[in-house]
Amino acid sequence: MTNAGHRLLWTIIALLLVAGGAAALAAGFGTLRGADPQAMLLSPGLLDRWRTAAPWSTLAAAVAGVLIALVGQRLLARELQRPAGSLRGTLSHPGRRPGRTRLAADVLTDALVRDLTGNPGVRRARVVLTGDPPRPDVWIRVDLTADAPAAGVREHVRAAVRRFAATTDCQPAHLDVTARIEPGQP
Repeated sequence: MTNAGHRLLWTIIALLLVAGGAAALAAGFGTLRGADPQAMLLSPGLLDRWRTAAPWSTLAAAVAGVLIALVGQRLLARELQRPAGSLRGTLSHPGRRPGRTRLAADVLTDALVRDLTGNPGVRRARVVLTGDPPRPDVWIRVDLTADAPAAGVREHVRAAVRRFAATTDCQPAHLDVTARIEPGQP
């Protein structure tokens, strides 16, 4: 599940809990229409049915509680675990307030791929980063359309690598670019 999905799920859970708490509070103070603060929480008919189904009703409530607890535990464990891709590399930024930013390499490669595929002549791109963060080795493969002008694509790749280096403050120690031209339509 994506980060946005997790945030949406936790927002829905929080809103349901707040709504339930507000409804119980309003019923307890007698401000909820149709609710008597002195009334029993469960109706006598519901209590009779609960007692009639004696061992099974308790078992069903216990199983439901255990399932809800397991789902909550799994959800909380997923939130607390580290991201799937291990964090590789530390980018340092010198200045008045030096600090460190840890990024997964796939975040950087995805950004460079999006930048490279912004050119209409580039159909697909693949980027691999290796080495130390301040001077990584960058391996790029671009698949070009048959009608892509080589000079225009070359300048686009150079500009994308310059933007990558400026944004990440990492100058590539080794840059290897492979371009494959897809066959044209007959």
